[in-house]
Amino acid sequence: MRIIIYTGKGGVGKTSVASATGVRLASQGYRTLVMSTDAAHSLSDSFNVPLGSEPRQISERLWGQEVDSLKETEKHWGPVQKWLTEMMSWAKLNDITTDETLVFPGMEELFSLMQIKRHSVSGSYDVIIVDCAPTGETLRLLSYPNLLKWWMEKIFPYERRLIKLVRPIAKLATGGLELPNDAALNSVETFVNELEDLQKMIMDEAVTSVRLVINPEKMVIAEARRAFTYLNLFGFNTDAIVVNRVLPLEAGTGYWSTWREIHEKYEEEIRTCFSPLPIFCIPMMEVEVHGLPMLERIGDAAFAECDSVEILYRGRVQEIRKEGTTYFLDLVLPFVQKEQLQLSEKGDELTIQAGPHKRKVLLPQSLQRRPIVGARFTEEKLSIRFGERRATNETGEEHVNEQ
Repeated sequence: MRIIIYTGKGGVGKTSVASATGVRLASQGYRTLVMSTDAAHSLSDSFNVPLGSEPRQISERLWGQEVDSLKETEKHWGPVQKWLTEMMSWAKLNDITTDETLVFPGMEELFSLMQIKRHSVSGSYDVIIVDCAPTGETLRLLSYPNLLKWWMEKIFPYERRLIKLVRPIAKLATGGLELPNDAALNSVETFVNELEDLQKMIMDEAVTSVRLVINPEKMVIAEARRAFTYLNLFGFNTDAIVVNRVLPLEAGTGYWSTWREIHEKYEEEIRTCFSPLPIFCIPMMEVEVHGLPMLERIGDAAFAECDSVEILYRGRVQEIRKEGTTYFLDLVLPFVQKEQLQLSEKGDELTIQAGPHKRKVLLPQSLQRRPIVGARFTEEKLSIRFGERRATNETGEEHVNEQ
């Protein structure tokens, strides 16, 4: 089983890249499912085939699915919604559109992702390709499982016992309000346990990898850098960067010459930011990309020199760890000599100079305003030690926080 998750800033063409990967793998003999978990589905438009909430065969060995988040919510959250509806009725809030208020932000996307587990255990497919939500929503989803797991282990058992004890009294004291029944509590517990199983699956580097789709544009690259940092922070394996809609050399004349120069500059920046990940470039096509023939062209352009089903990069490119009160940032820097390295920090950006080459890393909040106090380079890994966080006083000046 192989799972490939595509994400990127909205509008970069991740649906087209995910679809093209599916077309290519199906042609290589893999039973391939391309599924969209983005609330704003566009997979049907990409394939030029109407898709629904269940997998539909598009061509030989290729299926597509646009997950119905409302349907999945009802399946996993039905008893909880029933209790919440009764509670809102008791509170005389019937004038509010309750369906819109009974699911916490991000939960519908999580219910959609549960389809990955369903299909992976079914044995019906060799490869599952996920066209995920834009990066901001994807990163928010990645933090949910750890939070819910902590709540289930530390808080939920005590809440459940307390609810069972006070349920008869509460109904009398509140004039008829029922506390959550066993069906609702079981629904929550089952969902969180299934979510934990899903998280183990998508964090397994031998099975799952995330691929970032970007365009050679300033704001898109900036968001991709943030996404890359936090994917590493959460422990997910990013194995490739796909640069979509690059102006080809033959288009770099006349009106488009300046744009071609801009793309060349950003292509170099992409290499410095994401090395040593493999980077694949897809040229801007002369016509719109939709339908199997065009998707086949996109897949051939992106992955002509590799097998796109493989894990294209193994290992963590960057990792943050904490020892006591000290933070370390570990970076993989292949083909670099120790004497070539220079470090500089400005704001939330860390720049590593290695001879004529630069590597720029966007620091997460846990490392921002922390000065570099030491570094060590061994076996192609640079380990940077950070000191106490600088605090900002009322005048805007920074000083070292001694706490």
